Amino acid sequence: MAQMHMANAFDPESVPEVPARTAELLARRDAALSASYRLFYREPLEVVRAEGAWLYDSDGRPHLDMYNNVPAIGHAHPAVTEAVTRQLGRLNTHTRYLTEGILDYSEALLETFPAALDQGTYACSGSEAVDLAVRMARFATGREGIIISAHAYHGTTALAASLSPSLGVNNPIAEAVATVDMRPGMDVETVAAEVRAAAADLEARGHGVAAVIFDSIFSSDGVLPDPVGGLAAAADVARAFGGCVIADEVQPGFGRTGTMWGFSRHGVTPDLAVLGKPMGNGMPISAVVSRREISDAFGASVRYFNTFGGNPVCIAAAQAVLDVITGSLLARHAEQLGQVLADGLAVRAGRTALLGDVRAAGLFVGVDVRGSSERQPAETAAAIVNGLRQRRVLISASGPGADVLKIRPPLVFDEAEAEVFFAALDDTLEDLEPS
Repeated sequence: MAQMHMANAFDPESVPEVPARTAELLARRDAALSASYRLFYREPLEVVRAEGAWLYDSDGRPHLDMYNNVPAIGHAHPAVTEAVTRQLGRLNTHTRYLTEGILDYSEALLETFPAALDQGTYACSGSEAVDLAVRMARFATGREGIIISAHAYHGTTALAASLSPSLGVNNPIAEAVATVDMRPGMDVETVAAEVRAAAADLEARGHGVAAVIFDSIFSSDGVLPDPVGGLAAAADVARAFGGCVIADEVQPGFGRTGTMWGFSRHGVTPDLAVLGKPMGNGMPISAVVSRREISDAFGASVRYFNTFGGNPVCIAAAQAVLDVITGSLLARHAEQLGQVLADGLAVRAGRTALLGDVRAAGLFVGVDVRGSSERQPAETAAAIVNGLRQRRVLISASGPGADVLKIRPPLVFDEAEAEVFFAALDDTLEDLEPS
């Protein structure tokens, strides 16, 4: 198996023995799948079914899922299952025919956005949507330069990967890119100054500024919900240089950060917003929501078609997801339960030297991990992640140093499940305290 540069990656060389069933699956996987396929955890987990916030392994044991933000409304949600099954038995084709479902969904989706964002274009993945949004911004401005955060992840197409430093040293970043080093403790003025420096650099190199694109929770930079207003400051600078503002909502969107859209926390309206992961609760659908003048000009001049983007089955799934999120007030629920998590984690950080700063927006939480005389911070983070996995609670790690605990349960996560997490975390930390 190829060497992997990923937080919380399975390393077969670090585990001398695994159960026979696991060894069999690993051997088949290595034979049939490319080395691009990574596994989580020191001991990989085989899952066979899921429901709500729980994954069940091949022995029927439940594991509390506090990481996967794709099933935003919970695994195997009956509303999504019913909608997909019904539509799959009726019609599934591309968007070059008139169908009403895509119109019903688009109208409902756009109601959740500021009025200035009034058109949608569909794709199948967040990567495709990022690719399209950048193409739109470049067409609208006639410029090439893109400003990103220093450890961003925006996707896996050639274009999106070229905007994703977090993919590692063997992933080339585009020439017409400038980065901003986002870090804990920055204030709005510092964000603005660093974006201004990045924009000036692009201008000096002859690229100009086509867009700034930020994930408003800066997940790969270490989960940085603050400074609130930082995205608005970045937007002001980008527009002063003639560029567009792209909000990458693939991770923070659909209620996860306590508001429907992550950019809303910052008091800014972008020119384009990219939607993905949780949009279909596991069905492959994504979108770019944009200002009409941008998408109209692009669509009139550039041929774009996505065979499966916005197909009736995925639209049915997306409609069910949107109905549950808005009907059950899950953004508000995320804000409330996120505070429960943040408060409980802060208590534990106050009584152990292993945990540091707790940063949260809704149900998207990052916790700095400190080193000890026995381990470096990244080693401690990995030990916590794997200690929780042994106690059947699933989280992961993030950040440029792989030393930030990344916690993002489904939006239906409840207080009883929070107590399960805290109990497992307490046991894990007790085992790891320096002797």
